[in-house]
Amino acid sequence: MSQLPPPTIDEKREAVSAVLIAAREALECLESSWDKDLVESWTSHVAASQGRVIVSGMGKSGLVGQKIAATLASTGCTSFFLHPAEALHGDLGMVTSLDTVLLLSNSGESEEVLRLVPSLVRMGVPIGAITARKDSRLGQAARWCFTYSLPHGEGCPLNFAPMASTTLQLVWGDLLAAHHMVHTRFTLETYAQFHPAGNIGSRLMKSNELMHVNFPFVDPGTELVGVLASMTRGRLGMTTVLEGGKVAGVVSDGDIRRAVERAQATGVNPLALCARDIMTKNPAGISHDLLAIEAAHLLEARKITFLLVLDGDRVAGVLHIHDLLAAKVI
Repeated sequence: MSQLPPPTIDEKREAVSAVLIAAREALECLESSWDKDLVESWTSHVAASQGRVIVSGMGKSGLVGQKIAATLASTGCTSFFLHPAEALHGDLGMVTSLDTVLLLSNSGESEEVLRLVPSLVRMGVPIGAITARKDSRLGQAARWCFTYSLPHGEGCPLNFAPMASTTLQLVWGDLLAAHHMVHTRFTLETYAQFHPAGNIGSRLMKSNELMHVNFPFVDPGTELVGVLASMTRGRLGMTTVLEGGKVAGVVSDGDIRRAVERAQATGVNPLALCARDIMTKNPAGISHDLLAIEAAHLLEARKITFLLVLDGDRVAGVLHIHDLLAAKVI
């Protein structure tokens, strides 16, 4: 067998370009043709159902199906992936008539997937399908058939390996998940419950989970030396000023520098200053149940380093930017 010449740079670039063109053209077709009523019908059924969404597919479609099931489950739609071959050997017992099945097959003729259909029909399980061929056996058996077209094929150099098709299947899964999230009013708070670990979990923590409960405070009449002592003990670069248990203001490092400069300019002894002369009135405050990531956005927008965490008109704690950094919220 003669040795083939090494591929040229142009050949490699053409291969990459073909993948991008195939995916882009297919996505543009989907954007202009997806059936809004069909998606609404599927979402309404799933949201009203007492069962789960069970996703299944073979080969590359199966791998995409695992991601779709994971996305649905993490965004409030109870879901899991069922391998079609395992389903044919007993795991079909996991499926109930209350469930909805979403089957993936580019051709709509995958043998393992099609062999599930008769049993699902007998059980009365509604079937959705993600396929390129509505006229396939799978497409015809589905109550909801989510189709896509591939104007430039797969984009594969051999036009054989699944590339654009799996991209479109993945997008269909995300489209359905996003539609379901809005339909059910899925919130960041609920999302946080499903993502307690990692960066997502930390970013979705509540402010009261990170705040300092034992925060420094002084009376409005506390002299400068006492204010400095309170700030030193608190180690937050600030102290609150409370009057009758309510917030009168806050004193930060910057407040003290500015107050001392004013005192020097006017001939006032800085040591004679008290908290009410130095403090910032109406300091920035947030609700105790505000998400930490939202608190971080507020700190960044106002270019400040701390926020008072309020429970009604009471100061529940102080949230410092260092707390957000330590928790990897920012």
